[in-house]
Amino acid sequence: MTSLDKIERASVAPPASAAVPGRHLAIELAETLKLAVPLALTQLGQIAMMTTDLAFIGRFGSETVAAAALAHTVFFVTFTFGMGLVSAVAPLAAQAFGARDPRMVRRALRVGLWAALLIALPLMALPFRGEAILIALGQAPTAAALAQQYLFGLAWGILPALWFIAIRGFMSAVNRPEPVLWITLAAIPANALLVYLLLYGKWGLPELGLFGAGLATSMVNLGTFLAGLCFTALRRPFRKYHVLGNIWRIDWPLMAKLVIVGAPISMAFLLEYGLFGAAGLLMGLISTTALAAHQIALQIAAILFMVPFGISMAATVRVGHAVGRRDRDAVRRAGYVAILLGAAFMATMTFAVILGRFQIAELFLGEAVDATATLTATLLLIGSTFFVADGIQTIAAGALRGMNDTRVPLLFAIFSYWLIGFTSACALGFWTSLGASGVWVGLSIGTFVFAVLLVLRFRLLASRLLPP
Repeated sequence: MTSLDKIERASVAPPASAAVPGRHLAIELAETLKLAVPLALTQLGQIAMMTTDLAFIGRFGSETVAAAALAHTVFFVTFTFGMGLVSAVAPLAAQAFGARDPRMVRRALRVGLWAALLIALPLMALPFRGEAILIALGQAPTAAALAQQYLFGLAWGILPALWFIAIRGFMSAVNRPEPVLWITLAAIPANALLVYLLLYGKWGLPELGLFGAGLATSMVNLGTFLAGLCFTALRRPFRKYHVLGNIWRIDWPLMAKLVIVGAPISMAFLLEYGLFGAAGLLMGLISTTALAAHQIALQIAAILFMVPFGISMAATVRVGHAVGRRDRDAVRRAGYVAILLGAAFMATMTFAVILGRFQIAELFLGEAVDATATLTATLLLIGSTFFVADGIQTIAAGALRGMNDTRVPLLFAIFSYWLIGFTSACALGFWTSLGASGVWVGLSIGTFVFAVLLVLRFRLLASRLLPP
């Protein structure tokens, strides 16, 4: 054995104190939190930017806000597909990092950047045809025309946003997610300023209305990507990977692997997003009150979801590292610690929501106690079963992505969300007296089934992994 081999063996050998199971768990929890906290805060920053946009747009009136909501629906259906595909950069790079293969780490990011470019160009076609799509779906022509103005500005930000997601996956895989958080925190006030200037035409700039708001968001997306690229190319420890070297060469074999891993992620995201969109349509068939209460309760769920989503990205990286090392015990430990961490957080938040559900309804609807406020509080109470299961399913899915297991979870999503969840929501919402509450019970049932299946799948695959 050469001296280099001895050094490498020594660098990966665990210390004697690590043999204590409790110490293993404590280390894993600390490493998961180190990754999850910046990633979760980054996701909350994205929500903050969306909220800022809507706050400025809201001054133009309720019709404009409704048009912006329609535009966001079209945009996120488009963006979600690309996001799922590019998300495969994280598990590929994490496994390479765990296997001490810097060349593959570099290749994973490069192929992610190329995939984003190739997929973004056709994806932009959907927002550019947003008005025709919305009219075909039965929306009012005036609202569809306003939504199209917003989409004309938003569409240009798809590519840089996908590039930024690829960089985020790379940085997380090498255990350095902090720059992504710093960039996002800087982007929040920059986005607010640009939206204000271009929406209202301040400081000598033209008043561009909704198109200006969308264009401002696209400019911020470009800025965040360029900032991430500068960190990647110029700052330690990222620059040692030389990710821009030979960037013009497309790695087709790895591209195929990224598509195999990432395409099912995209489809699963779309199935989940589509379920809640369909639930909104069901609520609209019940009553306007039901739809309003559903939207408020769903917004609370979306905010809470950002934290377990950040934990799920950390789980992908931690499991990917362990897979790269072929360490079966570490795979199990990384997955279960992340799942329990997310479950504990969501249980705590769920308890807080239950206690403050009437205050949450007042925050959105004012102090008047009416049917919408009462129904909102009821849906938030039903959400006590939904929130925890939603957190567990996204983290378990993230852990499975760390093992490149995405096709079976896609089948689980079809079965759980649509065969179980949507069917239950329709049956309980329209064939019983539960109404809107029944729709949310159906959503909870589908999400719970999905969470259970994913946890069992993780347990099965983790036990099959070869021992170290």
